[in-house]
Amino acid sequence: MISLESLPPGTRARILGVAGGYGLSRRLMEMGFTPGTIVEVVNSGPGPLLVRVRGVVIALGRGVARKIIVQPIG
Repeated sequence: MISLESLPPGTRARILGVAGGYGLSRRLMEMGFTPGTIVEVVNSGPGPLLVRVRGVVIALGRGVARKIIVQPIG
């Protein structure tokens, strides 16, 4: 189990949970980041992390991505 922030581009992972408060968890769930969902890191260069979730690319701040706990797959 690692944070989404630490994955290199092209990596797919399953979301296990969010290590944050209720507000952050709720906001991420509304954006599609729910436990069991598969995500893919599109770009992890400087600035926000670009992540594909449910077919949509979303930019996440690194602090938020650090709180999303995932398990790499493949």
